[in-house]
Amino acid sequence: MNSRILIIYEYQILYQILNEISEGLNFEITQFNSKDLKDLKYDPKNNYLIISKKKIEGIKNSLILENIPIKFEKLIEMININFLKNKFSDQSYINIGEYNLDLNSRKISHGNKSLNLTERETNLIIFIKDKKNVTIKELQKMVWDYSPDLETHTVETHIYRLRKKMKETFGNENFILNTSNGYSID
Repeated sequence: MNSRILIIYEYQILYQILNEISEGLNFEITQFNSKDLKDLKYDPKNNYLIISKKKIEGIKNSLILENIPIKFEKLIEMININFLKNKFSDQSYINIGEYNLDLNSRKISHGNKSLNLTERETNLIIFIKDKKNVTIKELQKMVWDYSPDLETHTVETHIYRLRKKMKETFGNENFILNTSNGYSID
């Protein structure tokens, strides 16, 4: 992420204080009202943090200041910690077609549905997505750390179970495709 942007939501006095010392801060500052917030377009290159007095429905990456007064150093520390958390959280998500894979919680989601995955299923999905047209031998070696010469149906069994889970949760029978070139994910 290139820049860190602190959005101060309907908190005029805080905006004035931070704006006066903005040259000494390691983030940009802007202020929004409720209309501006509705029109906000998130840019994945930027790390946003919205600071306000109350919780804002449907908005992530927010810091609510309820316990005030607060020491200025503590406020800056809280802002910087939240920027770090946002960066870590954003790096844990991978888009796989129409799905989002959260590497931290090992959940794949689409819309309001989500599915818990095992560590092996997560690794399997990532490897197939990154490589495309992966053979069983490659999966045995790279995901399971088995010898490619080993005769086993472990890979096929895991893929079968994962396909079944995806179908039951999302109704998707074609999440992992098998062609003559190997397995792939669209």
